[in-house]
Amino acid sequence: MSGLRVLSALAAAACATAPAHPAAPPPPAPAPTHTAADVAFMAGMIAHHAQAVLIAGWAPAHGASSDLRALCARIVVGQRDEIAAMQRWLAERHEPVPDADPRGHMMPGMDHAVLMPGMLTEEQLARLDSAQGSDFDRLFLTDMIEHHRGALTMVRALIDTPRAARDGLLFQVASDISADQTAEIDRMTRMLDALSHIPQRSPQ
Repeated sequence: MSGLRVLSALAAAACATAPAHPAAPPPPAPAPTHTAADVAFMAGMIAHHAQAVLIAGWAPAHGASSDLRALCARIVVGQRDEIAAMQRWLAERHEPVPDADPRGHMMPGMDHAVLMPGMLTEEQLARLDSAQGSDFDRLFLTDMIEHHRGALTMVRALIDTPRAARDGLLFQVASDISADQTAEIDRMTRMLDALSHIPQRSPQ
């Protein structure tokens, strides 16, 4: 056998006996883009928004001014939509989805109800519910300004938490809350200033 044929035969034998290349390992599953802080923020903000929707819905029955009724109508629509978006976000990530509880929210790791920053206590809710007319306007604006400031506190705490707020949709929700409620605080502050010349009714 010629040298060329020998080399060809050896090459063929090597190919026949060489082990097949192992299959490439599957790509790693994508790491979750949300954290426990993200989940706590969304769950807490659902309760926070629910209380705003509750008290804004009182405006027509409490003799609120037309300007305040218009503001409250926007709060109800806007925050209901955001509640639905936050509940979808949690469900799509297989996280617990809390009910929209306007009275408070159970914080993770706590054995009693803890209100989110700025949320009204039962006593404050009762006081607002008993007010009428310009007194309701004044008290609602005072309470809702603090309520909105509490939401901004929650957003800041989230952004300051390492590795939190990296999920794109969550970051957008938090950014929208910050922008919308900052603008509403400015508007409510002006409305409250305009009420300063109206005497407050004496308690009955």
